[in-house]
Amino acid sequence: MRKLLLQFTRFGLVGGVGLVVDFGVFNLLRATIFEPSHVHEGPVFAKIVSTILAIIVNWVGNRFWTFREHRGRQLLREGIEFGVVSVGGMLIGLLCLFVSHYVLGYTSLLADNISSNVIGLALGTAFRFSLYRFWVFSPRRGEPKPALFPGHESPGLDAAPAALTAAPTPSSRHPAPTAPVVVAPQSD
Repeated sequence: MRKLLLQFTRFGLVGGVGLVVDFGVFNLLRATIFEPSHVHEGPVFAKIVSTILAIIVNWVGNRFWTFREHRGRQLLREGIEFGVVSVGGMLIGLLCLFVSHYVLGYTSLLADNISSNVIGLALGTAFRFSLYRFWVFSPRRGEPKPALFPGHESPGLDAAPAALTAAPTPSSRHPAPTAPVVVAPQSD
């Protein structure tokens, strides 16, 4: 349980840095070039840009700190999976912002921040942490999967019950002895 708590704390700290990037860039863009009176979809565009920048910051922090002991050797595959999960989290935040701003009519800067950076962030964080832990940064084939509660390790998908594993053959239990190799001296 301690390992899970430590991992979640690191995830939260990395996410906090990402939140500062996301929040700062969103508000800067929302108040300037994507101000709704100039660009109707400005809040949505601002959120897309700010979230992409936060995803990059979170990728680096989670790969090299939070999940470092489980990161894979296939950087491209892991990066694509991270991107897919991050886009899913971004869509959750965008959906919250869209519903609040365009469906419910809460168009103030405060309402946009609450819907995207509080409600959307909370829902997106739960989604991302779960999928980062059990899919993106999870050990691959042949490696043990992380347990839901560390200390109670769960077998990987490849583990087979003992009754299904093949019994060793007599020759594999006791390999045949080999004859010693004698090297004759060479003459010049």
